[in-house]
Amino acid sequence: MERKNVIEEKSFQFALEIIGLAKTLEKEKKEFVLSKQILRSGTAIGALVREAEHAESKKDFIHKMSIVLKEANETRYWLDLLIGSKFVIKQECGELRDEIVQIIKLLAAIVKSSKLNS
Repeated sequence: MERKNVIEEKSFQFALEIIGLAKTLEKEKKEFVLSKQILRSGTAIGALVREAEHAESKKDFIHKMSIVLKEANETRYWLDLLIGSKFVIKQECGELRDEIVQIIKLLAAIVKSSKLNS
């Protein structure tokens, strides 16, 4: 039986939701700069998680996952900025904001436990 990779699944689903948000920002709000920023950072999380799966060593894995954590934190910044600037209302992005916080916590735990076990 294959084990589920929770961070891979969460980051993929999050990326799909970010793509929807970026489309909405472009079509309905005519906001192109912030939509590209959130699209880039929000979809990079999952891509970098996939890359880390094939790390060459434990040290390489920790390094790659640390980069994923930074990207997730940047995505949280862009979501906060979109909410703070009123391009989106908090109710529209509340679930996305909660999801990125969960992803950040999970990534931080992965990095921490990997460092302890290296």
